Amino acid sequence: MAELIFVGLGLGGVEDMSLKALEELRSCDRVFGEFYTSKLIDSDVGGLERLIGKKVSLLNRAAVEEGEEVIDAARAMKVAFVCAGDTMAATTHLDIRLRAMEENIPTRLIHGVSIFTACASSFGLQPYKFGRTITLPFQEEHFQPTSPYENILENKKRGLHSLVLLDIQDDIKRYMTAADGVRWLIEAEQKIGGGLIAADTIICAAARVGSKTEKLVAGYPEAILSADMGGPLHTLILPGKLHFMEAMALVKLAGAPAELADEE
Repeated sequence: MAELIFVGLGLGGVEDMSLKALEELRSCDRVFGEFYTSKLIDSDVGGLERLIGKKVSLLNRAAVEEGEEVIDAARAMKVAFVCAGDTMAATTHLDIRLRAMEENIPTRLIHGVSIFTACASSFGLQPYKFGRTITLPFQEEHFQPTSPYENILENKKRGLHSLVLLDIQDDIKRYMTAADGVRWLIEAEQKIGGGLIAADTIICAAARVGSKTEKLVAGYPEAILSADMGGPLHTLILPGKLHFMEAMALVKLAGAPAELADEE
């Protein structure tokens, strides 16, 4: 039976996927996966293969964005495409779905827990108070964009929180840390001077959200720069206007300075 199912595995380990996801993966003829967008923190591909009883064919970015292997397989059999987090968080996944639909291949989604909501929940921040999500890319000699800084600043001016995703290059095991992200923003502040980052700006840093070793720190830039957050993956949130309960949550859950709750 021709079918393509997109499955989000969640953030921690393979045991975090839904029962529906597990049942569907066990019934598929082939399973493809990509883990360059994000990755499971508490499990590896081998653990996933043992749980579902099937081999997972790993795809790199080029194979996902330009290749036809997934579509070719789904023309003749039941195929799953898996990723960490939620299944449609990456634009390239939507592209595969649309290409499949153009060939009249039935598609379905099985959602998983996403960093877009999980990070806010861990800190006690209200999801509907977030503005545009921003990704900080690694700075390269000929690629030093200012738009991430400008977008966070726009959110801040509107009183909105900013979820800041940090670049990963999984093929070479290069992961931007929370400290790297703060340095990125400080350097942008020095160049642009928009008033986004100051010595008393509250920043939230999260490591391995949804995993057994999740770590949360909220504080001034210097506190994030000196914090031992451990291994990847890391995420930042720059809060906008805090509700008094959000401020209290940052103090109680992530060690923010006590005076933050007094100010709100």
